[in-house]
Amino acid sequence: MPVVDEVKSAIESMVTTTNKRFDEIEAKLEAEHKRGDEIETAMNRTGTGGGAEVKKGPTLEEKAFSNFIRRGVESLPEVERKSLTVGSNQDGGYLVTSQFQREIIKNLVQFSPVRQAARVGRMSSSQIILPKRTAAPTAHWVGEEQARSATQAAYGQLTISAHEAACYVDASIKLVEDSEFPIEQEIAADLAEEFGRIEGAAFVSGDGVNKPFGILSSAAVPQVASGHASTITADALIDALYALPAFYRSRSAWMLNSTTLAAIRKLKDGQGQYLWAPGLQPDQPSTLLGRPVIDAPDMPDIAGGAFPIVLGDFASGYRIFDRVDMTILRDPYTQATNGLVRFHCRRRVGGDVVKAEALRKIKVAASV
Repeated sequence: MPVVDEVKSAIESMVTTTNKRFDEIEAKLEAEHKRGDEIETAMNRTGTGGGAEVKKGPTLEEKAFSNFIRRGVESLPEVERKSLTVGSNQDGGYLVTSQFQREIIKNLVQFSPVRQAARVGRMSSSQIILPKRTAAPTAHWVGEEQARSATQAAYGQLTISAHEAACYVDASIKLVEDSEFPIEQEIAADLAEEFGRIEGAAFVSGDGVNKPFGILSSAAVPQVASGHASTITADALIDALYALPAFYRSRSAWMLNSTTLAAIRKLKDGQGQYLWAPGLQPDQPSTLLGRPVIDAPDMPDIAGGAFPIVLGDFASGYRIFDRVDMTILRDPYTQATNGLVRFHCRRRVGGDVVKAEALRKIKVAASV
C-alpha cells in the first residue's frame, strides 16, 4: 500500500521536524534562563548596587547652590533661582544646603578641640534655656513619730545665647568657573578652619560678650593650686584628679596646650616613673595619670596666676549649641581686579559651662 507508506513517512518526518524544533526552542530558553541568572547574580554582588540602592544625583537645591557659588544668582535659570530663594535670609545671603552645612560641622571638630570633648546640640532660636539645680534636697534619719524637717531642691535656669561669627574666603575666578574643581569642598574646608579657630578660643576663654562663655572665664569652676608660684607640680595633678567626684573622674580628660604638655611629660612620681604614659596601640590615646589628653592651642602657657590646665568631664560640664542656619553671600566685585571672587559667610553658635562641679582648673600659684 504505497499511499499508506507515503502518509506514514510524511507523519514520521513531521514528528521528527517538530521534535527537533522543540529541542531548539528548549535549548534557547535554557540559555536565556542561565543568562538571566548570571545577570541577577552580578547585580546582587556587594558594591554593584544590585537594586538595593540607587546612586542619586544632586537635588535641585544642591545644584542651584553649586551654580550660585560658581556663577552667581544672576546667571541661574528661573527654576534654580526659585529653589535658591527658598533658602534666602532676611539679613542677606542664602542658606547653605544641609550637605554643605554637615561638611563644615564635621570639619570644625578638627580645628576646635573643645568641640571634640563637649556635648554639642542644636538650637532653633537665638537663645536656649536650660534648667539648673542650685541647691540639692537634704534628707534626715527620723524616728517613728519624730517631726520631719522641710527641705526642697532649688532650681534656676541657665540661658545660652547664640553669638554670630563671620568670615570670608577668596577663591580664584578660574577655579570657581572650572566645573571639574570641587569648589564647594574647598570653601567648606576653609570656613571650617577659620570658624574652628575663633570658636575654639571662645570656648576656652571667651567672656560672653558677643561670643560664647569660655571654661576658664567661669568663676564657678573650682580651682586647684599648682603648689608653686611659677610652675606645675606632680602633686597638683594628683590633687586635681582626685578633687573631681568619682562619677566625673572616670570620664575625665586633661586639656592643655603643647607647651604645657612638653613640661608635663617631664614630670615623675616619687619612684622616678613618668606620669605620662604613651599609648601602646595606634588607636589608644596617650594618658596622664590614666586619663586622656586634649591638645588645645588656645589654652594659656604656664605662668604665674594662669590656668594652663583644665581637667574634667567636658561632655557633662560644657555645652555647645549650634544655630543651624548658615548663610553665604557671593561678592564678585571687591576682589575682581585681583581675579578673585569673595564669599562672605556667617554662622551662630553658643556655649557655656553647665555643670561646674564636673570640671577643675589648675592655677599656677602656691595656694588659692
